[in-house]
Amino acid sequence: MKELVTYFSASGVTAKVAKRLADAIQAPLYEIKPEVLYTAEDLDWRNKQSRSTLEMSDKNCRPALADKDAPVADADVIFVGYPVWWYREPSIVDSFLDAYDFTGKKIVIFATSGSSDVGKEAPARFKEITGAEVDAGKRFPADVDAAILKAWAESL
Repeated sequence: MKELVTYFSASGVTAKVAKRLADAIQAPLYEIKPEVLYTAEDLDWRNKQSRSTLEMSDKNCRPALADKDAPVADADVIFVGYPVWWYREPSIVDSFLDAYDFTGKKIVIFATSGSSDVGKEAPARFKEITGAEVDAGKRFPADVDAAILKAWAESL
């Protein structure tokens, strides 16, 4: 079984967790990047006109990806990590899911958040977008230990 760890990270928290996971399970790591990077102003959730607020208010929003080079075809299990925004995955993650063929793949969600859980909506949306088998995944704090990540991944 070949695994791939993919992630989107705006502030670096999810990036650190994704790297720890990839190292722990010895899997390649791929960063999901938007064509236009998010600025601090874009991420101001208190501003009703900020880019992230506008994107997250439209569940059909698909920001452009910087590239479509993820080695998804080479993997059987794809871990998809992201920070929880507005109680769901950021729209750029949906762009990633739309960009590849996940037929016959298993997608495992992992999210970072201080308190918000992955919820039930994300797995259903992931399955709807990809048609793949989707594991409901888990939320992790920023300081999660690599041993915990490895044990979790091995339990799937």
